[in-house]
Amino acid sequence: MEVISPRALRLALGPLTYYWPRERTLAFYDEALAWPVDIVYLGETVCSRRHELRLADWLEIAQRFHDAGKQAVLSTFELIETDPDLRVMRSVAENGRFAVEANDMGAVSVLAGRVPFVAGPYLNVYNSGTRDLLAETGATRWVAPVELSAAGIAAVGASATRPLETEVFAWGRLPLAISARCFTARFHNLAKDRCEYRCIEDPEGLALDTQDGEAFLTLNGVQTQSARVQNLLPWLADARGAGVDVLRLSPQPEGMSKVVATFAAAVAGRMPIGEACERLAETTRAASCDGYWHGRAGMEHLAHSP
Repeated sequence: MEVISPRALRLALGPLTYYWPRERTLAFYDEALAWPVDIVYLGETVCSRRHELRLADWLEIAQRFHDAGKQAVLSTFELIETDPDLRVMRSVAENGRFAVEANDMGAVSVLAGRVPFVAGPYLNVYNSGTRDLLAETGATRWVAPVELSAAGIAAVGASATRPLETEVFAWGRLPLAISARCFTARFHNLAKDRCEYRCIEDPEGLALDTQDGEAFLTLNGVQTQSARVQNLLPWLADARGAGVDVLRLSPQPEGMSKVVATFAAAVAGRMPIGEACERLAETTRAASCDGYWHGRAGMEHLAHSP
């Protein structure tokens, strides 16, 4: 396959969606300081019961990335259920030091007209009107919903009237849904508020197979993810054509430095796409998918189709 010519595509390290022990999380971000990413999203987005790191810890990590010349962005919860959740969201939104990714409209309402923000992938932006509205309220970048196709992303951008950077979920298990119910707790026959923090035992989620033994979904506390790993590396040319500015790489527990380095090399034109995809296949036990990118079922894999 052809080598992709250099372009101003930037790489972003998405927020950590899994629950890792404190030392493992800190070690991960210590290593990530040297990775060739331009943007780093930080903070807890999935479950407010996860408490290994507090806001003060995330602020300290963000400062380290800022000092390393990267844009640090603090992400808010995908779902706010309680008053304490609301207070945490406000604390993140009003941190006063770093940019914020708003993952629900409550966070948008706090940020609107005050400071620039990133419109996260959970805001259901499917048309140019919504995109323009977010830009009017202060958004500088929007992260397309994972199920929006390349053609859909291009159409939204083509009819928009306000400039806004576009980011897509390019690598990782797709975040498909968020729920008030904790599926990990349910799996262990525990109540949500007495979950014993069991998701910390599953550093990349809890695999859910069909009755026929086929990988189907990944349970991650209150979040449901795909079993397959989305990989848009073969479609960099299409991403550029759709107006994409930033590729989001979602953290995984093993091999993440290799994922980042491979994407960076391919984006810069230093590695053929075929070779890059072979390298990526070595970093995960999960199969790949890219169906949503083509307007198909998300779990399909079309990279090698004619």
